[in-house]
Amino acid sequence: MEKLIIYQVFTRLFGNNNRTCEPWGDKATNGCGLMNDFTPRALQQIKALGATHIWYTGIIEHATQTDFSEYGLRGDHPGVVKGMAGSAYAISDYYDVDPDLASCVLARKQEFDALVERTHNEGLKVIIDFVPNHVARQYHSDSAPEGVEDLGASDDRSKAFDPNNNFYYIPGEELHANFDLRGYHEWPAKATGNDNFSSWADQNDWYETVKLNYGVDYMGGRVCHFDPRPKTWDMMLDILLFWASKGVDGFRCDMAEMVPVEFWHYAIAKVKEQYPDIIFIAEVYNPNEYRNYIHTGGFDYLYDKVGLYDTLRNVICGYACANNITQCWQNVDDIKDHMLNFLENHDEQRLASEFFAGDAEKGRAALLVSACMGRNPMMIYFGQELGERGMEAEGFSGKDGRTTIFDYWTIDTIRRWRNEGKFDNRQLTPQEVSLQQFYSRILTLCNTEKAISDGEFYDLAYVNPRTELFNPATQYAFLRRYENEVLLIIANFANYDADMGVNIPRHVFELYNLPELDKVKATGMLTGTSFNVSFNSKEPVRLLVPAHSGRILKFRF
Repeated sequence: MEKLIIYQVFTRLFGNNNRTCEPWGDKATNGCGLMNDFTPRALQQIKALGATHIWYTGIIEHATQTDFSEYGLRGDHPGVVKGMAGSAYAISDYYDVDPDLASCVLARKQEFDALVERTHNEGLKVIIDFVPNHVARQYHSDSAPEGVEDLGASDDRSKAFDPNNNFYYIPGEELHANFDLRGYHEWPAKATGNDNFSSWADQNDWYETVKLNYGVDYMGGRVCHFDPRPKTWDMMLDILLFWASKGVDGFRCDMAEMVPVEFWHYAIAKVKEQYPDIIFIAEVYNPNEYRNYIHTGGFDYLYDKVGLYDTLRNVICGYACANNITQCWQNVDDIKDHMLNFLENHDEQRLASEFFAGDAEKGRAALLVSACMGRNPMMIYFGQELGERGMEAEGFSGKDGRTTIFDYWTIDTIRRWRNEGKFDNRQLTPQEVSLQQFYSRILTLCNTEKAISDGEFYDLAYVNPRTELFNPATQYAFLRRYENEVLLIIANFANYDADMGVNIPRHVFELYNLPELDKVKATGMLTGTSFNVSFNSKEPVRLLVPAHSGRILKFRF
């Protein structure tokens, strides 16, 4: 089967060629990337990295401080917009394409259709965001199909909660904040998107958004009113079907665990009745809910953030031992094929930032583990493969080690990689080219090696305690096996090249019916070299493993 390799890209940043962006700069000053920047050449380069899917982040229209009134689009009050460009997760019209992304604003929907077609033509599948928990404070659709009512249009605003309301209200109170709302007025106040059910918004709240009502009375003891079915359920299902009809292959569902699993059980099944191959990815951070959102909700994949991501981050930074990785897969072993692995995304700090590892090279070993230990999907964030540091203070985002989702900006590594669409690597440093080649090699192996895409996994940590040749604090090893092929994968998180010896237990040879050999040919999948090593339970496999990196040895029997 195909192992999903997802390339997440923040769409409005990818194609921006402006070298001199100014903090808090507007669109005219800082520029903006477009859907049309994803040319066939660009998509071919992304596919060459090993990607099978591309997640176009920020496609749906969201609140912004840019004025598009000349195109018939209603403006957003700057007091409830984060940054000049605005957050892609403050949706202002579920049925429209973000005008910032269009070469011709009036043709933005046609340009999106063409983007989907181009992407498919280059052998990639399309994922977009579905943001179900909250919308922009001034949500208004001017693109909804005829007969589709606007969210909140018929709400009874005299009630804090009603199963047929789309929003939650604080009757008799105006929205207030502990910061300057710049003259924005909201009466009655609506509950804020991060489950703040009061009329006061804090600067750290998702104050630019309002919470959607799926029939849970949070202020009345969290009582659920699901029968009859809340109106919001069918309105959101219609939005999913609208985008599915445009050829979208999957949805990454923002903060899915803040929406009741009963809605997902209903909506995902309905969408898959018409589009059985479409995939749903959930942003869920509570391990106690993982199986509920898979088995009841119907999600195909969930973020593995609080398990593998957090552990790998701590191992990279020296806060945890590498053998802690074992517990990660054990905790999700029964649902392992449903977990989505990653080392970066738009919410997390860049691996190369000073807030994380400070050096992209330190992520090589973690990539080997994250990408190769299972059949489940792997995701990378654009620029990760080039060592993007995310250390600019772009505006609202500030200097936090993340790539901004709020501001008009350029991504230095991506801009130089693109080189105005030539993708000739002439503006990249040798280190950046080397890192990109490493990522491409690993991600490509994920689907060219059956042992990774379809094979079984065997953890070697339990037979490799601390010895002169193995340090479980900084080193981790495992096997992947498919039919008569075995991959030995070794990750070295240490800051020195290690002369390592990896023990293979007798159980492996019995389980897989493999011969124990004093000498067998091994192919180094990262080096292309072949050599003879021992492969038996009596002596360790000996090899030199580079610092912050690893080795993949392939054996055929």
